[in-house]
Amino acid sequence: MPYSGKLEYAHERKIRERNTRIYRLAHWPIWIFVFFLAPGPLTFSLFAHGFSWANGTWLALVLIGTGTAGLFGQMPGAEPRPYILRFDEDKPNLLYRCVCYTFAWNAAINFALMNLIGLIVASVTGHWMMAQIYSYAYLPVCGFILLLGVLGFLPRARRSTKGEGYERRYFYCTVWTVTLAQTVLLLLWKTMPITQTTSAIKLAIYVVALAIVGTAAVQGKLPRTRPIVPGELIVD
Repeated sequence: MPYSGKLEYAHERKIRERNTRIYRLAHWPIWIFVFFLAPGPLTFSLFAHGFSWANGTWLALVLIGTGTAGLFGQMPGAEPRPYILRFDEDKPNLLYRCVCYTFAWNAAINFALMNLIGLIVASVTGHWMMAQIYSYAYLPVCGFILLLGVLGFLPRARRSTKGEGYERRYFYCTVWTVTLAQTVLLLLWKTMPITQTTSAIKLAIYVVALAIVGTAAVQGKLPRTRPIVPGELIVD
C-alpha cells in the first residue's frame, strides 16, 4: 500500500547524546518479553496449562541473559548513548541489534501466523489443534525467520543501518498490528467457548482486527509508523 500520510522530519526531533538510566531500564522488559516467547511450544503450554517449572527456568535464564546484556549496553535502547543518529548513514549494524530484532520479528510474526492457522483449522474442521500446530509448525517457521535475519533480509537486522528511517516503520507497523489483534483474540479466547461456530467468529474478528490496525499503521496513524525524511539526525 503506497504511503500518503504525514512524514516525520528529523530536524524536529530532539537529539540526546546519552540515554538516561530510566530510558535504558524501560527497554529491559521489552527484550525479556521477546526472548521469553522464543520457545513457542513452551509459551503455548503457559497459556494452555498455566505457569510451570519449565516456564520458570526459561524465564530465569532470559532474565539473566537480557539483564547482563542490558548492563553492558548490548541491547537496543539499553545502550549508554544512541547508536543511530543519522538514519540514512551507511553504518554497520551491530551484532546485538541484528540478534534482538531478528527474534523480535519472530515474536511478532510467528505467533500471529500460528494463531491464524489454528483458527482456520478449527473453523473448517471443528477440531482445536493448536497444540499440534505449535509442536510441528512453530519451530520450522522460527528457523526460517532466524535464517532471514542471519542473511540480513529483515528490516532493522540488515548489515547496514542506512534504511533505518523506513525500516523502523515496517517494524512498528507489524508490532502494533499483531499485538493489538492478538490482545483482542486473547480476550475472545478467555470469554467465549470453544466450538466450531465460535472459532469462526474469533477468526473473523481476528482478521478484521489485523486489517483495521494494519491499515492505521500503514497510514502512519500509530506511534513510530511514519517514515523519517532522509538526511537529518534522528534518535533510534
